[in-house]
Amino acid sequence: MKKYLHIIILSQVFLFTISIFGQSASYAQGPMGRNFGFGLIIGEPLGATIKYWTAPNQAFDAYIGGSYFGAPRIGGDYIWHFDAFNSSVVKMYAGPGLALGFGRGYYYGFYNGHGKNGKDYFYYRDAGTTAVAARVIIGVNIIPRRSPVEIFLELGPLIGLSPSFGTALDVAAGIRFYP
Repeated sequence: MKKYLHIIILSQVFLFTISIFGQSASYAQGPMGRNFGFGLIIGEPLGATIKYWTAPNQAFDAYIGGSYFGAPRIGGDYIWHFDAFNSSVVKMYAGPGLALGFGRGYYYGFYNGHGKNGKDYFYYRDAGTTAVAARVIIGVNIIPRRSPVEIFLELGPLIGLSPSFGTALDVAAGIRFYP
């Protein structure tokens, strides 16, 4: 399994490198024509976020913070922006990503049993292994005119690959500043 983890991490680094150096930053379409922003993300995960625009409709975003998946959790997505609302202020985006959780994870679930209404709910904590997950994110970002700020709301499935298979839903909102 470690072999697959190394392959996934190296492929993400490779895609990030190509996206930064393979295209000119002069085509970036972040707020006020700037290509790099940083800010806060609230929800799942909870922490800090950065975004680097690589083309007028493409960007790489990354985050670090706390999560039920593991604390700390780091991850990144390569996203494509599209004009679903016919607006220059509000855009949608979607793309694949990777998440790594370190430390203790928290999980909820249920199974049919003898509990209330025939269902028993359970909660457990993982002892602190490294977890790997893929995710597909879809979101909406708002970039007000003549403002160095981006506001976003995103959601998508998180698919745990290691140490065991599982699924969850990431939902977050945030704000980024483009200096």
